[in-house]
Amino acid sequence: MSMLGEMTGARVEPTARPVAAARAGATWEERIRTAAIVIGRLGLAYLFFTQLFWKLPPTFGCPADFRFTTAGPNGQLVRSSGLCDWIGIESAWASRPRQLLVTDVGGGLKLGVPVEPVVKLNGAFIDGFVQPNIRWFGWLIWGAEAFIALSLGLGLFSRLGGLIALAVAGQLTIGLAGIGNPYEWEWSYLQIMLLAVLMIGLAPGRHFGLDARLRPRLAEAAAAGNRAARFALMLT
Repeated sequence: MSMLGEMTGARVEPTARPVAAARAGATWEERIRTAAIVIGRLGLAYLFFTQLFWKLPPTFGCPADFRFTTAGPNGQLVRSSGLCDWIGIESAWASRPRQLLVTDVGGGLKLGVPVEPVVKLNGAFIDGFVQPNIRWFGWLIWGAEAFIALSLGLGLFSRLGGLIALAVAGQLTIGLAGIGNPYEWEWSYLQIMLLAVLMIGLAPGRHFGLDARLRPRLAEAAAAGNRAARFALMLT
């Protein structure tokens, strides 16, 4: 029994201090975890925010004739501008051999995952659908990235924002990751995909985001049988 116990006649449990220390440690762990989630969410939101201005509607940074980048007779790119430039680059590289997750193991040997079938399919979609409809499809591309920036920035339907970010980054990975001219480091895109996956799993809007305020209302409506609220709840 401690001195305090002897003076008061009360018994002091020997486990009181370890329990208090454990609770304090858990509090700090939770704060660190929350800070990491919020920083990741805002960082990904700002990344997509920075990409909105070089392809602003209604021209999306393209030339007046919406001319796309093409490959010349010697294989060199004849560059355009804005969204038309990068869509054209994806098209030009769709017919060239490419690997992802390339690792140099030494001795001139490199390991990687061949992605030609998927890249060619992406190129066919770009050539047959995106380029002929760029005047309205550009709005879809810009709107998707604007939604990601807004969703993750405000923490509103943040899981949906992460899901769209994963789709956008996945398409860019197929179209641009690892190309040689202009050189695009594949892990630039793969890291965006990985961060988007974390956003989907961690539901970051529940931490200092609008989802934290929205979820109780959605949960109440879902409990009352509202299917739309039940679906919306999964996206927050």
